Amino acid sequence: MATANTTEIKNPDFPPLPLEEWEPTKDTLLLYFQIIGKIRLQLMPRRNHWWNITLYVTSRGMGTGPIPYKFYTFEIDFDFIDHQLTIRTSTGAAESFALQDGLSVSNFYTSVMKALAVLGIQVEILAKPYDLKSKIPFAEDRKHATYNPEQVNRYWRAMVTIDQVLKEFSGRFYGKTCPVHLYWHHMDLTVTRFSGKSIPVPVNGSVVEKDAYSHEVISFGFWPGDDQVRFPAFYSYTYPSPPGIELETLQPKQAQWVDANGSPMAMLNYEELRLMDKPREVLLSFLESAYTAGAQQADWPVEELRTIPLDEL
Repeated sequence: MATANTTEIKNPDFPPLPLEEWEPTKDTLLLYFQIIGKIRLQLMPRRNHWWNITLYVTSRGMGTGPIPYKFYTFEIDFDFIDHQLTIRTSTGAAESFALQDGLSVSNFYTSVMKALAVLGIQVEILAKPYDLKSKIPFAEDRKHATYNPEQVNRYWRAMVTIDQVLKEFSGRFYGKTCPVHLYWHHMDLTVTRFSGKSIPVPVNGSVVEKDAYSHEVISFGFWPGDDQVRFPAFYSYTYPSPPGIELETLQPKQAQWVDANGSPMAMLNYEELRLMDKPREVLLSFLESAYTAGAQQADWPVEELRTIPLDEL
């Protein structure tokens, strides 16, 4: 424990996130995110590649940004400092309730829908988990009710740092790039670069896959771990995956290529990164090396898409 505490002081921007320690809280929080994300999905105008459904890291937690409704907007914010969920409208009205241990997914869902109704917002969602091991409808889920405030705050602090690094990396690219945002189905914080080239849509793919992978992409992200990967990690993949990409060198040396559903994925263990000197710089080097590997092998116009420093203009 002393070593972990010392390391956390050394790199406070990258706090420890051992999956086994906070997995019950993570699983509950993921279901909270899905409920709020599905509300945004239902009401937001469509944007390409599902950019309309995501959540965003904020200065206090995670939020939806403004959602249109009738003649006004509203937004839903997780506050991971005071541990509240708040819904605010552009008319000045607001409703909130506490996030605390014992707040089941069922109670969370009921509280959200009640708060929306008080604010005059009527919305129906497909009220069950998407693509998760849990199949319990939200209104019936009393199993997931673990909320450890310290663990949630620690996760959010890491997300604040990672969000800023991904934004810095994003700014180095002239081409089409998505916002840095959280896809709530698997809790991935991601940013994706596009070459501009369209590709054949998978005939047997789902509507999610058909819209997400209609163009060449190189995607980068972070997720806190799951049933298959038992640790938090950064990743990058190129789609379609070019032959030989797994032979390209990644930085730092701890990064590696792993198989992901039959295609190579670059991966860097978060816990290994946070023990390094200058982890922000190391993370940027990982992102750059993964991008270079994919862009060169897929024959992207790398120099054309590189942002020119202002002092070189």
